[in-house]
Amino acid sequence: MRVLGIETSCDETGIAIYDDEAGLLANQLYSQVKIHADYGGVVPELASRDHVRKTVPLIQAALQQANLTADDINAVAYTAGPGLVGALLVGATIGRALAFAWQVPAVAVHHMEGHLLAPMLEAQPPQFPFVALLVSGGHTQLIQVTGIGEYTLLGESIDDAAGEAFDKTAKLLGLDYPGGPLLSQLAQQGVTGRFTFPRPMTDRPGLDFSFSGLKTFAANTARTHGDDPQTRADIARAFEDAVVDTLAIKCKRALEQTGLNRLVVAGGVSANRTLRDKLASVMQQRGGHVFYPRPEFCTDNGAMIAYAGMVRLNSPQTSLGVTVHPRWPLAQLTPVGQ
Repeated sequence: MRVLGIETSCDETGIAIYDDEAGLLANQLYSQVKIHADYGGVVPELASRDHVRKTVPLIQAALQQANLTADDINAVAYTAGPGLVGALLVGATIGRALAFAWQVPAVAVHHMEGHLLAPMLEAQPPQFPFVALLVSGGHTQLIQVTGIGEYTLLGESIDDAAGEAFDKTAKLLGLDYPGGPLLSQLAQQGVTGRFTFPRPMTDRPGLDFSFSGLKTFAANTARTHGDDPQTRADIARAFEDAVVDTLAIKCKRALEQTGLNRLVVAGGVSANRTLRDKLASVMQQRGGHVFYPRPEFCTDNGAMIAYAGMVRLNSPQTSLGVTVHPRWPLAQLTPVGQ
């Protein structure tokens, strides 16, 4: 069984082909970073137009990479949400049109379920149940995962997501878009301990997050201490340490609350090396295990959509109508097999 996956939720066009026996056969990815860099953030209309230009050529490239034809595809999976509505409609329309033309099922995939299941693409995937930290530019959530589609939200950000806070803080420090990875690079040059940022919402019970205040704290620190290169690096160091510590504290708390000892970390921020080192230390102290997707599968990609489409292939199919969900809570998904 081979599934073609289409990811167009934001500013990356991802196409992949997954085989339930042979694994990942093809993976194509195009990033729109250069298009949006001049604007300091994603411009939805430009993102949609570029998906229109790139999706079909990338599908052709994926088929060629896998040495397959349309006749070899058994289903088409596409991201139906959450995301930018125009970008989602591009992938959904192309996905459903191809499925109709090829006379195969079309599977609407939840973007965050794709991220959550991305570690399943690795040689040693996690076993259920586990706690998942989904941490990206648009989401920061802790979820108890009993099985595919069996998700209990434990906590989430009440304002900025962690990745969003990284990007906004990078911008106020004068870094280019996308700023999150650049801020992490700058932090490596910073002096630990010169500045101490708060660990928001860790002094009270619960598993929710709040990161918007750290951006303000960084701005005030820069205003007070100047804007020389070393100070900017020290601020970046303090900011990253605060975010990583906060995520680690809440992950540890979630594991204690659920009694679980397996942690899955996925989403764009899961590629952050400081976060990985911190969580590895936490899980080593607990005698547990932490699982990640490989770095290229941390950000948006078609491979995770193809895999999620595969596991949901036997779920009820919708009509030929194209429906996308800019906002779509994971808790609304049904368990596989029901």
